Amino acid sequence: MCGIIGVFNHKDAVQQAEMALAILKNRGKDGSNIVTLDKVNVLGHTLHAVVNHVLQPIKKEGILTANCEIYNWEELNKKYGFSAENDAELLLQFLDRSGVEKIEELDGVFAFGYLKDNILILARDLLGVKPLWLVHTTDGFAFASEKKALEKLGHVDIQELNPRSILFYNIKDNNLEVKKRKFFDHLPEHTESYGSIKEKTEELLEKAIQKRIPNKKFGLLFSGGIDSTFLAKHFKDKGYDFTCYTAVLESETVPSDLESAQKVAKELGLTLKIKKIKQEDVPAYLQKIVPLIEDSNVVKVGVALTFYLACEMAKEDGCKVIFSGLGSEEIFAGYERHKRSANINQECVSGLLKMYERDLYRDDVLTMDNNLELRLPFLDKKLVDYCLKISEKHKIKEDVTKYILRDIAEGKGLPHEFAFRKKTAAQYGSRFDNALGKLARQNSFSSKSSYLRTFYHSHNLKLGVLFSSGKDSLSAAYIMQKQNYGLACLITLKSKNPDSYMFQTAGTELVELQAEAMGLPLVEVETAGEKELELQDLEKAISLAKEQYKVEGIVSGALFSTYQRDRIEKICDKLGLKIFSPLWHKPQEQHMKEVIGNKLEVVITAVAADGFDRSWLGRRVDEKMLSDLQKLNLNVAGEGGEFESLVLDSPLFHKKIKLVKTRKEMDSACSGRLIIEEAELMEK
Repeated sequence: MCGIIGVFNHKDAVQQAEMALAILKNRGKDGSNIVTLDKVNVLGHTLHAVVNHVLQPIKKEGILTANCEIYNWEELNKKYGFSAENDAELLLQFLDRSGVEKIEELDGVFAFGYLKDNILILARDLLGVKPLWLVHTTDGFAFASEKKALEKLGHVDIQELNPRSILFYNIKDNNLEVKKRKFFDHLPEHTESYGSIKEKTEELLEKAIQKRIPNKKFGLLFSGGIDSTFLAKHFKDKGYDFTCYTAVLESETVPSDLESAQKVAKELGLTLKIKKIKQEDVPAYLQKIVPLIEDSNVVKVGVALTFYLACEMAKEDGCKVIFSGLGSEEIFAGYERHKRSANINQECVSGLLKMYERDLYRDDVLTMDNNLELRLPFLDKKLVDYCLKISEKHKIKEDVTKYILRDIAEGKGLPHEFAFRKKTAAQYGSRFDNALGKLARQNSFSSKSSYLRTFYHSHNLKLGVLFSSGKDSLSAAYIMQKQNYGLACLITLKSKNPDSYMFQTAGTELVELQAEAMGLPLVEVETAGEKELELQDLEKAISLAKEQYKVEGIVSGALFSTYQRDRIEKICDKLGLKIFSPLWHKPQEQHMKEVIGNKLEVVITAVAADGFDRSWLGRRVDEKMLSDLQKLNLNVAGEGGEFESLVLDSPLFHKKIKLVKTRKEMDSACSGRLIIEEAELMEK
């Protein structure tokens, strides 16, 4: 892994590139270089050499600065008759000949800037393992491996390049164009016998690991779970020189990850190094880690602590490569949300789409800060493509997640106890989440999020909220704000179709008042509400939010509607935006209790199910109402369209809404709407 930078149409381009490379210095200590195209256009690179030592940027017909590990570079070198000495030189010759037309032939992970004939091309691997950030202004353009490098140059509206987008920048007219790439699909499903599928999966796993093995000692991030244990067993059986690393909080009781890691290491004869730190040592690490990952999200920070400490040990041991089992959960279905999904493989695809924001950037900067290259065999391109089409019955069996991987592991001689160990998230298994909770309380903070915000004062991302006026969208926005994300605007579709598949209609006449109550701008677009066609209007609204308020992601209040969630995700991915669905697959009763517990003042604005009558319209959502809902045979959160709601007050509101005049309209004994004729804002 390396660090790359490009500055275009800036009078101090060389100075800017040098400043950025100073920020990126830990990404590569084997060499640093700048190529000036002219006084205002510069490309730069800092090198972490694993295969040969070729300084970048490099030039033939075009100029390339790349952060890449192309595993089939020698194969492509031979196929096309190139004379490359390593994967970066291969990539340059490959682009010189074909541009990005054959980019899908590249097997590996990469992020690069390639300039030829005044056109700069930026691209990443499809999942986004290698990071790439950019900023485009009326005056010029810049890109870098890390967001903080562009922030150092004074830029504000910085965007992460969506891995499914290839960007073309014309340095002469300062214009951008984007080409979309096709993502993995979960169809058609494999129809062979389980034995054949298992054999093919095992073969692909073997190849995915083998192509990533370096020719020197390496490390493995080790928890004793099935993913890292599977890798450790493979490395041990092949006789490789490697060390396992795990890090935990020192505590009276042995953390579960440490207990499992030690037990597995003893059974398999692994070399395991352990780092323990005390709770009082955690703040010093937070001072470094939170700004490093540019994020104060509680889950990300909890994982980052154990990850970073393990990497410190690997660095001290002289490793330049470290392996992780990241990705197994998404291709083999290892999370609770997979168990609850109506379409497990579709849920796997959804998770993979989000990995570049959720996991990959964090893990990249943590390893790079320790001068380590991270290798992720479970995210191998061919392996992912195949595993997404494995029938869900082979992934979750009798409540056991990742069944096929566990079965393969046991078949390779891994004891059943280890092959079928239940997953524990890293932040819990290491007890670092527990430490964050104690530190927050000791420092008189109301939550772990508010405590972590003191280490990173910027918002994690600027988000637009898909807003219907009801409890779900408001709850989702509130959750994201509590996790230190910035709410930039509300986005509302006013549907003329009361039976829209996508959008709530009852109560949306008050979104202007709600936006005013929150002090947020409102992007409002009308739609006829025709199925599928209304998605074009949604895309228009989200595009406006991105253009006007520079949002980097979108918040959705979807709970269980795969129809809604998947269509929103496709639009966001097309527009290069991240998507957050914090309520997804949350138990509906729990969600309703949180609505009440978080002091959202909510009224029912529409009903359409047996058991309802006129008296429910205008009724407040409280414990008594929830109890009455539970007696009816329906979704207690109204996810199936049984009822719609309107939020009159919430912790996000600076003022609250008073309903001055309403009336009830029933179109049947159990179906009707609350018509709001007059409402106003009042002080809280």
